[in-house]
Amino acid sequence: MKKLVALSLALFLFASCSIDDDSTNYSFEILPIESVDIPDEFTLGEVYPITVSYFRPSTCHSFKEFYYLKENNQRTVAAINYVFDNNSCETFTDELVEATFNFIVTSNGSYIFKFWQGEDDNGEDQYLIIEVPVTN
Repeated sequence: MKKLVALSLALFLFASCSIDDDSTNYSFEILPIESVDIPDEFTLGEVYPITVSYFRPSTCHSFKEFYYLKENNQRTVAAINYVFDNNSCETFTDELVEATFNFIVTSNGSYIFKFWQGEDDNGEDQYLIIEVPVTN
């Protein structure tokens, strides 16, 4: 999705940099979501925790927030991490971490969640798509 690429570029361009030598420099990185813990159905007016799991590449990566785009009953979600500039980062190959957000059910029908899972070989965004029906 071009909006996700634009957000990535914007986050990269606006990453905090300071002229103070003792400050911490960092950038942002959107990491692919590996799996999701989401209910099979929602009840109108209720609040549900939704937990995503993703691989943390190094000790210099730390969860910042979710990219969250609402379009009618469709939600696009991605995990944004800080990446701290540090020469002593430990690289991981399989550290799965979790992050959770609360979802408020405000309309009937079904919600379609698109969890960003990276890009394919052609640079096309890939998503884990989950449809959750709403009951009254």
